[in-house]
Order: sequence, then C-alpha cells, then structure tokens
Amino acid sequence: MSQPIKDTIKIIVPCGSLGAGVREEEITFGLERGAQAIATDAGSTDSGAAYLALGKSKNNRGAVKRDLTILMRAQAATGVPIIVGTSGQAGGDLNLAWTRDIVLEVARELNIAPKIALIHCEQEKARLKQLNAQGRISPLAPSQPLDDATIDSCEHIVAALGVEPFVAALEGGADIVLAGRATDTAVIAAFPIWKGAPWGPSWHAGKISECGLQCAENPVAGAGVLLSIDSEGFEVEPLSLTNRCTPQSVSGHMLYENSDPYRLTEPGGVLDVSQADYRMCSERAVRVTGSRWEPKPYTMKLEGAAAGQYQTIMLVGVQDPDVLADIDGFHDRFLEALYARARQCIPAEELGEFHISLRMYGWNAVTGMKPPAGTPTPPELGILFVATADTQELANAIAHACNPYFFHYPSIMGKELPSYGFAFTPADIPRGQIYEFKLNHVVKLDDPFELVSTEWLDLAVEAKSEEQHHA
Repeated sequence: MSQPIKDTIKIIVPCGSLGAGVREEEITFGLERGAQAIATDAGSTDSGAAYLALGKSKNNRGAVKRDLTILMRAQAATGVPIIVGTSGQAGGDLNLAWTRDIVLEVARELNIAPKIALIHCEQEKARLKQLNAQGRISPLAPSQPLDDATIDSCEHIVAALGVEPFVAALEGGADIVLAGRATDTAVIAAFPIWKGAPWGPSWHAGKISECGLQCAENPVAGAGVLLSIDSEGFEVEPLSLTNRCTPQSVSGHMLYENSDPYRLTEPGGVLDVSQADYRMCSERAVRVTGSRWEPKPYTMKLEGAAAGQYQTIMLVGVQDPDVLADIDGFHDRFLEALYARARQCIPAEELGEFHISLRMYGWNAVTGMKPPAGTPTPPELGILFVATADTQELANAIAHACNPYFFHYPSIMGKELPSYGFAFTPADIPRGQIYEFKLNHVVKLDDPFELVSTEWLDLAVEAKSEEQHHA
C-alpha cells in the first residue's frame, strides 16, 4: 500500500452496472474534474442463479460493448485505469471470458493496446472440500452447514473478492482490471485504498456509489457520480449538472441490500458508519465524514449455483366474475384439481417428484400473501401455471394434462363453464431447467490471495511480438 494521501483521490463511477448506459458527456465532465480512475460493477446475484450456473450474462452484449467503448476510449486518451467487478453478470470464469472478449474486440476497433488484468475467483471443488474439512467454511443464514454433495451439485462456485486483488492489479500497472465476482463496494474502494486513502472513507464511498446515480436525488436524471476521497472523508456528486445529491439520498443508500444502516461486512472487516456525518458541501454535492473501518479475520463469501428440475408454464387471463369474487378460494380448489388431474393422467412411477403452482398476477403473485380483507376485486387476473418435474418431457406432460382445466375450470361447480383467455398458442411453454444458489457460505482465509489468481494480457507486448514474428 502507498503512503497516506496528501491530495484528494477522484473516481468516476459511470453507472450502476456495466451495460446500463454510460453517458459519454458525464465521463468527459468527470475527467475534466480530475478523475484518476473509472470503477464500475458489472453484475450481481439479483437476477438469480442461472447466470452463474450457465456462465452467461443477462446484459445485452451490444450494451456492454457500447459502455466499454466509451470507457476504453477515455482510458486510452487519459491513462486512467478502468476497474470492473463481477464481470459478465456473475463473475465466474465463463462470465469473465465473455467480458474479456468484448474488451479485446473494442481494443482492436479502437487500435489501442491496454494492459489487462483478469482476476479469477472461480473455485475448484476439491479445494473447497479441503477447506470445509478443516472447518473453515461456515453457513450464512438460512443456509445449512456445507457438505461434499452440495459442493458437487454446483455448476460453478465463486468467492467474492475484496480490495486486495484489485490493488495488486493496479500496482502491476493494469490499464483495465476485469475481475470475477467481487463485492460491489470493493470494486470502487480499491483505487483510493491503493493510493493511501483511509479505509473507512474508501469503503463508505464505494458503498454509497455502487449503484451509480441511485444515491442522488433524482436517480434517473443521469447515470454516474464522481467521488472525491481525502484523508478525512469523501464527497459525492452527480456527473449530471442537472441533478444533486442530498444527505438523505446519500445516507439512505447504506440500506441498499443491507439490513443494518450502520454496519456493512466486507472481506477483512466491517464498515462502521454509526458516527458518520452527512452535509451539503455545495449545491450538488454531499460531504461525509466519520466513517470507520474495523479490521476482522479475513473471509470471502462463496456463491455456488446448481441446475435443478425442469419447468413448463402456461399463462391465462381471467375476467370471470365468479373467479374474481373468490380469488383465494378459486386458487385452492383449482390447484387441488390440477394435482388430481396430473396424477390421474400420468402413472405415479413416471411422475416422480413434481410440483404445480398457480401465481395470481394482479392479486398476490409477487408476495404470495393473501391481501387484507376488503381489498377491491381487480378487473382481471393473470394466472401463471408452473409445472416442475424431473425432465422437460414430464413438465410438458403435466401441462398438457392440465390444459383443459386451465382453460375452463369453473369457480362454482354446476354453472355453465367459463372460458379464459390463453396468452399464447400453443398454450404451454417449455421453460427449461431451473437454477438455484446452493452455497451461501463464508470461508476463513489467512491470505486474501489464497483463492484468487490473476492472468495478464499485455496487448502492446503481444502486438510487438507479433510484429517481430512477421519481420
């Protein structure tokens, strides 16, 4: 680490996640204000386990390439490093390679030759089994203690990076750092920590800015923010001149994905902001002081994604007044009838373990909780049928068996059969495999680099070698 800073360290956080829409004029503004680095997250677990299990990004490739083109053009012109965490949405090796390929493509198109550090944090199952046998892996609630079978069930497993591998990459002269799964905060905190800024303000600044403009008064009027970290604290301001940060918008972001507004656990310590002071320091910027870092034994969070059963879905729209007058009762009777229908049509030895659910959109599909008594009847209801089984063929067969009921099943028996409106034809849609997180654990480490490796791609050296080869 460098000596304590005398000057302010300025960082551009260009957007909430790479591919969300970097604004070129904001990058220009931040660089004109003296920004020394560009740091951004590129994914999360928010969209579920499929992206880690499959090694794919949910983001459009063109959108990510567009953002990287703007950032890499700025990097080439100014020399400021670009730091990206959780590459390709989930940060596994396949996700990292996907992002790397885009960077290489953009470099060729811009005719530039950056030095690239690729930080890998995907884990070998045998190594994790060793660590678990040594008692170094613990579950996070509500997970259970880890066993070998759970490790083996995962398609890919990653360990969330702290700041140390980023600092090492910057120290090694990286123009672009592409990292696997990292805490959103570490991606941003790493640069000021490398430059000697205090850990408390650095981590706190990273937490506040991790979602880009979400810490501003109007989170849709722009894309990014500018951080200024010094020896006493930090300032945050929008990169858009028509927006501003306020003490409320900044302090409130401590609650984003964090149940405790005062303490945030990260690899190697806890950020404590219980004594933090938030004040307007200009018309658009907030200054924060009093952030503290409490060193703790080093841990990294493990995330593992596994493939599960298969699903088939159907969607039907309902305006029948009898159904709308008794939605909860209809749900229960209908679901019971669908289970009976599936068992009637498919032999038990073929069915195996299966599940049917009905999700009542317009009523309680999001929460699954019954609305309070007296809740007005909606004008229509969207019912999503989901069949889950061991194979796609079985899930399809369950949907086919249930199709007639799903189209006509009445709320009141004996009345003329109603007709509901299928959204599509054919009505059943094979959804493929489902994916879930199996690991939600932490591993205790003596060395922050124990589960990390860094690969270097120096495009200038490679280009020179290629020239010599053809000479």
